[in-house]
Amino acid sequence: MSQFLSNCTADAMLDAAAHLKAGDLVAFPTETVYGLGADASNSEAVSRIYSVKGRPNDHPLIVHIASMERMGDWASEVPEYAIALARSFWPGPMTLILKRSELAGDFITGGQDSVGVRVPDHVVALALLEAFERSGGNGVAAPSANRFGHVSPTTATAVIEELGDYLSKNDLVLDGGACGVGVESTIIDCTNSAPSVLRPGAISVAMIEECTGLKTIQSDKEIRVSGALENHYAPVAKVLLCDIPVAGQGFIALAGVETPEGAVRLASPENDEEFAHILYSALRDADARGLTEVVVRQPIGRGIAIAIRDRLSRAAIGR
Repeated sequence: MSQFLSNCTADAMLDAAAHLKAGDLVAFPTETVYGLGADASNSEAVSRIYSVKGRPNDHPLIVHIASMERMGDWASEVPEYAIALARSFWPGPMTLILKRSELAGDFITGGQDSVGVRVPDHVVALALLEAFERSGGNGVAAPSANRFGHVSPTTATAVIEELGDYLSKNDLVLDGGACGVGVESTIIDCTNSAPSVLRPGAISVAMIEECTGLKTIQSDKEIRVSGALENHYAPVAKVLLCDIPVAGQGFIALAGVETPEGAVRLASPENDEEFAHILYSALRDADARGLTEVVVRQPIGRGIAIAIRDRLSRAAIGR
C-alpha cells in the first residue's frame, strides 16, 4: 500500500521529489485531475505507470514541467504561436504537442516524433515539480491517476480507491484537495503551421485563436494523445445521454432541471464550469451507490461544455 500524504509541506515536497528520483511513483493534484507521476527520464519508473494503470504501451504520456522555460528541454522545435499560448495559458489546463527532443524517449512518446508538455496550475503540483527540478530532474510524466479507461480521479481518496491495490509501499499519494477544473487539459497540436485541438478542455478554440491570431486547423497527422480513444472516462454504471431518467436511475443535470420522481439526483451544477468540476465525482458516486445506469443531460453551450460532451460521449460507450 502506498503512503498517503495530506500535509503537503515544503519538506514533504522535497521528500516526494526524492521518491521520484528514486524511481517511485507519486500521485499528485493538478487543476484538472490527479496525475500519476514518474521521472520522465527514467524508463523503468515510467513503465510502472503503464503497469499500475493497465495502460497500452503505445499510449503517450504528458510531461509536466515547472515553467515554460523548460519547454526547450523536451521539444526540438517550438513555433512562435506555441510560445504565445504558453505565455497566455501556463500555468493552466493546456497541453502542447511539440516535435520532440532527444530527451523525450519512445517510452514517453509512444514511439511518435512528438511529445506533450504542460505546466499545471496547482500549488502542490508546482511545488513538487520545482523541488524535482532542484534535485536534478527534468520533468514528470503523469497521466491521470486511475486505471485505464476508468473515470479520472479529482480527489486523493479517489486515487486510493482506484490504484491502492496496484501501488507499492514506496509510492506516494499527495492530497491537495479537490481539483478545480475537473476535466483533463486541452491538447493542442503545435507541429503544424497553425494550432489544432486534439482534445477539448477548459482552453477553448476561441481562446486559442484570439491568443495566436491564427485559425485552428484540422490536423493532417494521426497523433495519438491521452483520452482520445472512443471509449474512455467510464464508470461501471452505464451512462445514458438522454433527457428523462426513470425511477432507480442516476441523474446529472444543471440545477434548473427538475428530478423526475424516483430518479437519484447525483449532481445539480449551477453552470458549465461547475458541471465540469463535479462530473467525475458524480459518476464515481453512482458506482458507490450501486446504480446500474446514469442519465446525463448534457450542457449545450460552447467553451468547457464542449469538453464535457466529449468526455460523456466516450463514457457512454463504456469500458
